[in-house]
Amino acid sequence: DVARARGRNMASNFSSFFRQASPPRGARVGASLLIGAGLLGYGTKQSIYTVDGGHRAIIFSRIGGVQDRVYAEGLHFRIPWFQIPIIYDIRAKPRRVTSPTGSKDLQVINISLRMLVRPQASKLPSLYQRLGTDYDERVLPSIANEVLKSVVAQFNASQLITQRQKVSQLVRDQLVQRAQDFSLILDDVSITDLSFSPEYTAAIESKQVAQQEAQRAAFIVEKAKQERQQKVVQAEGEAEAAEMLGKAMMVNPGYLRLRKIRAAQSIARIIATSQNRVFLDGKGLLLNVLSGEEELESLMDSL
Repeated sequence: DVARARGRNMASNFSSFFRQASPPRGARVGASLLIGAGLLGYGTKQSIYTVDGGHRAIIFSRIGGVQDRVYAEGLHFRIPWFQIPIIYDIRAKPRRVTSPTGSKDLQVINISLRMLVRPQASKLPSLYQRLGTDYDERVLPSIANEVLKSVVAQFNASQLITQRQKVSQLVRDQLVQRAQDFSLILDDVSITDLSFSPEYTAAIESKQVAQQEAQRAAFIVEKAKQERQQKVVQAEGEAEAAEMLGKAMMVNPGYLRLRKIRAAQSIARIIATSQNRVFLDGKGLLLNVLSGEEELESLMDSL
């Protein structure tokens, strides 16, 4: 009986203690409301998502898989945990691909392409099912190498330089067609770099040097011919001038006196402007003009 009484006393003490330690009813209600508000806020946050500018979204459902609808920019709702949004950037992105390939004359050519690629917005669900989000890494290197090898093999190494615009257009057309099979759009395709092997480059340089040397030799030969022709013409002109001068002096002996006077004027002008003092006699100044037959005979003797 004593033990039972002690047990009843201890139970009553514990129950009274817990009744005193439990919070009041108002506090329990406030805590419940706070927890409910937190759960509601978390659920609301998980139920909405935003698609930024230049992006599109598709929904993967844990029940039905990838849905066919494509969501545009803006705020959208989803069922938390059951629906997962997958967002794609549909803006054009640059992609650079470098490929060593062989030309028609079996030369190794290194070609670099720069492409602007973007996915087709209306075909994002099928693109995700086939390629995922890293579609450019999976597709572009393979189709770029394939197209480059098929196009470059149609031209010689020299034609790749002289017909670069044509080569670029063929590469663009075939790449655009191949990219459409994977729901991709190529806005621009351009050849940014075109280089040859060191051996072929050295051969081209040697050929250019040889052509320049040949052109230089031809120029020297042509120059020598022109100089020879010039000397012939000059000699013929001097002979004709001497003949005309002789005839003029025979017809009019005063022509020689006139030439002497002009020469004396030129000498006097030069001496007058010089700072040095020069003494000349009439003979040195060409003023010893002979007269008549003596002058003509002296001129004929000199000729």
